Amino acid sequence: MNRLTPEQVEHYELEGYVLVRSLLDYERDIKPVLDEYAQVLDRLAHDLYGASEIESLYEDQSFSDRMIACYRDSGRVLSQYFDCSLPQAGTTTESPIWVGPEVFRSLRNETLLDAVEDLIGSEGYSNPVQHIRIKPPQSVLPDNRMDPKTGSKGGFDAGVTPWHQDNGVVQANADETNMLTVWYPLTRATIEHGCLQVIPRSHNDGVLHHCRTVSGLAVPDPMLELDSAVPVPMEPGDVLFLTRRTCHSSLPNVSNEVRISFDIRYNPVGQPTGREVFPGFVARSRSNPERELHDPEMWAQSWYDARERLSVKNWEHYNRWRVNDGVCA
Repeated sequence: MNRLTPEQVEHYELEGYVLVRSLLDYERDIKPVLDEYAQVLDRLAHDLYGASEIESLYEDQSFSDRMIACYRDSGRVLSQYFDCSLPQAGTTTESPIWVGPEVFRSLRNETLLDAVEDLIGSEGYSNPVQHIRIKPPQSVLPDNRMDPKTGSKGGFDAGVTPWHQDNGVVQANADETNMLTVWYPLTRATIEHGCLQVIPRSHNDGVLHHCRTVSGLAVPDPMLELDSAVPVPMEPGDVLFLTRRTCHSSLPNVSNEVRISFDIRYNPVGQPTGREVFPGFVARSRSNPERELHDPEMWAQSWYDARERLSVKNWEHYNRWRVNDGVCA
């Protein structure tokens, strides 16, 4: 069943993005994964309390308040414990990752895949460049130094996301891949909460140069038409679709609540993912349905296997850009 109207598809192709309101149902599609993450937070809180890194278990608090308390007390970036991808440096057999069944079901959400099919075709691959974004209020974030326990930093992982293209944060072998970004909040993503902002029609400019900064890969401001930037506040159930070359960033979270969102990718089956060291899977195949992966345990194991491989030999480069690039000086 098609979920996008011809007008929405045209907007995506012309402007480089399209926002679809209320595509997902909160009770059916979002609450189950939030409940799963609440269990992850509970285990993490017990571990931190056992290590004397937080002052209390904070069991009587909401997910948001409990997460904020864990950040405040520990002074650490904790996003990697929730992420459905591995860190890009220093992976060990103990590197945290969460690849639970509700996360897998979110990647395989049939309503979402119907819309994805409208944009990239009937043979859809779940690209492994995927993240859950746990974005606490800016006031409780540590600085941008690397957390030695998780390999995560502040900045891109939890704070302000700099201007970038998703095509720019993968290897050049995926430049012609029809990679689709699907971004949707599990909690409110107002301007105050640090919603995304996009630059319409910026996808027409090709792959822009990215610089390595403490906050992540970033397109230098002089290359961008920042006056054209449009904030995209969203509510749970709304879904934003972006082309691989649409310039986007996020605002700081100046609210008193945690903002949680999925940032996932799909591309046609057989096209390079730009990060082949990580595992993807066939999410939708009209021509050969038996190729689709439906087993959450097999998916989780593929990530554990990747972690084991990378603990022996980490991949040298996850993107094309290098430190000390003269253009970025």
